[in-house]
Amino acid sequence: MSSLLDRALHILTLRDHSEAELRRKLAAPPVSRRLFKQRQDNGVQDTPAITDAEIATVIEYCQQNDWLDDARFALRYVNSRSKKGYGEQKIRIELLQKGVSRDIIDHAFSEAEIDRPAQAQEIAWKKFGQPLSPDRDARIKVQRYLLSRGFSYDEIRSIYINF
Repeated sequence: MSSLLDRALHILTLRDHSEAELRRKLAAPPVSRRLFKQRQDNGVQDTPAITDAEIATVIEYCQQNDWLDDARFALRYVNSRSKKGYGEQKIRIELLQKGVSRDIIDHAFSEAEIDRPAQAQEIAWKKFGQPLSPDRDARIKVQRYLLSRGFSYDEIRSIYINF
């Protein structure tokens, strides 16, 4: 278990992970090209299987020491992705794919307090210039771009209220 804990700590020092991500990475065999080549040369095929109980023990130990926390991970992820110009819908999908529960995601968004319409406007201005063209084709292009970034129709509509 010591080597499994070492792997978990190494993974967590690189960046925050959700519990599901860490569990998946610990269940996979360690990948080291040098080690893989040595094993092939020596005729060693498989490593001993890691049991679910060992993984659960390591996960529990990491949670007890506050190294692994889905709520903290979700809040940091929301803030980071929002600063990079992504909307709530896209971030929610990404967090769900990372195994974070809907309740934790909702709580992270309520804590983040991000002004989504202002963010959508800033992203649109950065991409298409200020002021935005009232032309129909230009508006469709802006809408498509913001939808692909994960913004809602209401947030996109709020950009054009002044027109």
